[in-house]
Amino acid sequence: MKTLGLNRKTTGADLVAGISAGVAAIPDAMASGVLAGISPVYGLYGVMIGTPVAALFTGSALMSVVTTSAMAIAIGGILDPYQDGDQLISALVTLTLIIGVVQLGAGLLRLGFLIRFVSNAVMTGFLTGLSILIILGQLGDLTGYDSPYSNKVVQAIDTFQRIGELNTQTTLVGIFTILMIVLLSRTRLENFALFIALVISAVFVQLAGLSQVALVGSIPSGFPLPQLPQLVLSPDIITGGIAVAIIGLVQGAGVSQAYMNPDGKYPDVSRDFVGQGIANSVLGFFQGLPLGGSLSSTALIVSAGAKSRLANIFAGLVVMAGVLLFSNQIEILPMTALAAILIVAGVQSINPQRIRTVWQTSISARGVMLFTLIVTLIVPIQVAVLLGILAHFVIHIFRASDKVRLMEVVLRDDGLFEERASPKELRAESVTVLVPHGSLFFAGAIEMEENFPQVGNAQRAVVILNMRARDEVGSTFLRVIERYNQQLRANGGKLVLTGVALPVREQMIRTGAFASIGEENIYTATPIIGETTRRAARDARVWLESAPVAESKNEQAAPMT
Repeated sequence: MKTLGLNRKTTGADLVAGISAGVAAIPDAMASGVLAGISPVYGLYGVMIGTPVAALFTGSALMSVVTTSAMAIAIGGILDPYQDGDQLISALVTLTLIIGVVQLGAGLLRLGFLIRFVSNAVMTGFLTGLSILIILGQLGDLTGYDSPYSNKVVQAIDTFQRIGELNTQTTLVGIFTILMIVLLSRTRLENFALFIALVISAVFVQLAGLSQVALVGSIPSGFPLPQLPQLVLSPDIITGGIAVAIIGLVQGAGVSQAYMNPDGKYPDVSRDFVGQGIANSVLGFFQGLPLGGSLSSTALIVSAGAKSRLANIFAGLVVMAGVLLFSNQIEILPMTALAAILIVAGVQSINPQRIRTVWQTSISARGVMLFTLIVTLIVPIQVAVLLGILAHFVIHIFRASDKVRLMEVVLRDDGLFEERASPKELRAESVTVLVPHGSLFFAGAIEMEENFPQVGNAQRAVVILNMRARDEVGSTFLRVIERYNQQLRANGGKLVLTGVALPVREQMIRTGAFASIGEENIYTATPIIGETTRRAARDARVWLESAPVAESKNEQAAPMT
């Protein structure tokens, strides 16, 4: 018990929380199976086996690793070409194993920090698009109309254009289920709203003899036995598995950042990756639907009183008991009721506040969010998330290089520093201190070069470029400063670098820039801010005074950090 961080005193609370979470997970898991285009039972297999396994290995003691709508709909798009029963299951197993291996590898390599490169704008657009697809994708099961089109948006348009062909019984039961879920969610039975609505709908269909309403149908009975998988290693499965693994990890990282462990510390994101990876790797041998960290399920189990990882183990066992003891009852659940659950989940997963925040942040964030949302509705899911991330990086690089500012810093008479726009031209016998702001890689370095004061005819001008807080520079930057130094030297002036970090100094030595600028003109950074720049400015004035005075002498004060 101690090795799992468990306490016998909290076992009762964990059992109650586990029962609550397990009951709530049953309709969610079945609906996720439908969303993925496979039998609902595979969603149940995923939770009954994968959730307890993940609970043993995640860094988060309370994270619920269950089926998620985002992962399920992505999986559905990947599995769509595989219609044959055996081929479909082989594709599912392969996909699950790839997801597990990718997540496990990311955890073991401690790549949790990479999540920061998936921006909030990308995830907001992606998750909003997925929510819309979830809603639109269930209209067929909700209404009993099977659209011949493959795209979910086109399916929805086709369905609304053929209202006369909708199955009345199926549609009414679906709408009835939605209303029940909404009403029950406003009562004390909120945590069990989905389960109760599903049971009532099933009972109603049976008592009313609604033969036109499609049911879940036959499902395997008993505990699924482990099987050696028959792999389907197609490019779509491999790339799709990587994309879905990323989706699951990003969602799980959100849980890691939202809930502290009982010891008051936030969990290790990389260890959460390991737990999810092990769970999905195990599920590959039990034909379970891949799982991921769920914020809503974690919130449910925490609000139900969970104290340790034992709560999620109990939740999986509750689902297992349901499958083993009530398989006959599961078979008569209406498909339209499961569709209703997914539609409600899709609506609830749209986060207006998150969308509003991104929208008001900046034009670029707004553009990335809209772009990702639109491509999510149009192209395969695994392509959409990668395109969204790519769009974010392109815009980030463009903005970083486009916003390079070169400022002049002067020392005022009162001893304070003043930052102002860099002069357009240099003056003869002057000392000008410049501080660059922004990225100096690639295009940023060229942008800085364009903002350098023109040397013109200014004789013996000294430019001091403050490099503090720059731990690395690119070859483009080094070429830029060498060119500017040559222009200054052609008129008897020179370029001086201050606050140069040791890694940058070593870069310059290796590339020859150190010799080109001159060792006497490179001041290595010290812990005291502004020390090297002040010293360089003082040395520059001494240098100017030691040589013949130019005709247009007009020395400027200088200084800075």
